Amino acid sequence: MRGMRPRRRAAAFGSAGALVTATLIAGAVTAPVANAAETARTVQDREAKGVAVAAAKAAKKGIKWQDCPESWGLEKPIMCGWVSVPLDYAKPNGKQIKIAVDRIGNTGRKKERQGALVYNPGGPGGSGLRFPRRVTTKNPLWANVAKAYDFVGFDPRGVGKSAPISCVDPQQFVKAPKMDPVPDSEADKLKQRGLAADYAAGCKKRSGAMLPYMTTPNTARDLDVIRAALGEKKLNFLGVSYGTYIAAVYGTLFPTHVRRMVADSVVNPSREKIWYQANLDQDVAFEMRWKDWTKWVAKHDATYHLGDTQAKVQANWLKLRATAKKNPIGGLVGPAELISFFQSAPYYDSAWAPTAQVWSKYAAGDTQALVDAAAPDLTDTAGNAASENGNAVYTAVECTDAKWPTSWKKWDRDNTRLHKNYPFMTWANAWMNLPCATWQSKQYTPVEVKTKKGLPPVLIVQSTRDAATPYGGAVELHKRFKGSRLITETKAGSHGVTSLTNPCVNQRVDTYLLTGKVGKADVKCAPHATPTP
Repeated sequence: MRGMRPRRRAAAFGSAGALVTATLIAGAVTAPVANAAETARTVQDREAKGVAVAAAKAAKKGIKWQDCPESWGLEKPIMCGWVSVPLDYAKPNGKQIKIAVDRIGNTGRKKERQGALVYNPGGPGGSGLRFPRRVTTKNPLWANVAKAYDFVGFDPRGVGKSAPISCVDPQQFVKAPKMDPVPDSEADKLKQRGLAADYAAGCKKRSGAMLPYMTTPNTARDLDVIRAALGEKKLNFLGVSYGTYIAAVYGTLFPTHVRRMVADSVVNPSREKIWYQANLDQDVAFEMRWKDWTKWVAKHDATYHLGDTQAKVQANWLKLRATAKKNPIGGLVGPAELISFFQSAPYYDSAWAPTAQVWSKYAAGDTQALVDAAAPDLTDTAGNAASENGNAVYTAVECTDAKWPTSWKKWDRDNTRLHKNYPFMTWANAWMNLPCATWQSKQYTPVEVKTKKGLPPVLIVQSTRDAATPYGGAVELHKRFKGSRLITETKAGSHGVTSLTNPCVNQRVDTYLLTGKVGKADVKCAPHATPTP
């Protein structure tokens, strides 16, 4: 399931543990696999040289900053520009694509400036271009850091303004109602498998030339070229959700280029988790956080009137789901659309009250409130194009980063088993990721994330009950990056901890970015304030 934003299709995140093991065993007895490994190493060497070539060019050229196009919705004094990067780093002088970047200068004095802080919000498929708006909107959490740093955002390759990819017509993509993700029969499963295969074929047809290069390592390489274009000797980076995997890969590929790095709400970087298993883990975590929310709704039954116990709220959810399945609400909102809307509550605490409010209005007879919230708006062509693009990038990166199981029996067995105890998200997540089983482009072996010489201390921030990126991911990255520090927000689960008001977290993030100090030991913080109706 997608790391940072609720999805519009049916969900994001997933592994190839068995495949990796099988390859290792085969490698011990057959020469061709060894040759394949040699070839992979040769390509990696060429890519390493290629990124050095591209970065040197970018450093020389710099970025021509200008007023942002009005349609980008970025107010002055934010400036925009472009950085050229190779489509294929093994051929640095071959085809180039342009990466959109934006920047706002540090708000403090010249002598306070510590360079640029580059940001990625997650995805795969999220745009970072709104990051400088934390300064223009005077976000108090970032006021101290803004004095020292230029805030820099970018659209990763394939996203938004950066050589965007597509897999299906956007208006077709958002059309509703879609099939209920929870199958009633083998025929339902067969139909969903057909839709997933068609989607994979659509990606190949519409964006085939880009697909082999839509990987996290290539985005990390792009990030290094952006660093050079900014005139920075070393990178300061804030990655949230999937952005933490970009951070993990960048830290592995370019350890001596890191100055400060914050990883917030961490994707498990283990090769065995990327990406199939990560998605299964997500299903379990989403169920836990869904229960947290439904308990909260029950606690505030005087406001919402949806049941005064978690069991009653859950029963009302199942009733709503059954109603929408029988007759889509407003002709547009079926179970798939309900899940897309309601999943924002397990994602973000900020969605707890608004989601409950919409449901409460529906229960009181206001059908339109739910239709407005959960149904697509076919007149919003720009928003629909952005949703389709985000989903295309999500799929392309996860399907290309790793080798996925191709056996439907495995998918069916794993998701049927999980659905029994974790029904909220399991099948929706499965169908979203199933295009990877029939992916029509090369799939790679994930980078082995680890500490290499020169990597400075990295700050890791994570809540224990995060649905999108379960807590184990932070523990794993902490183990792999020696000298890192882990700040744990206990008994909390909102995704993206650094954007929440919690002085225990906020002060430590500020201290790290301003001084480089991570503290002498890992820290456990009490949770931020629980939402109020």
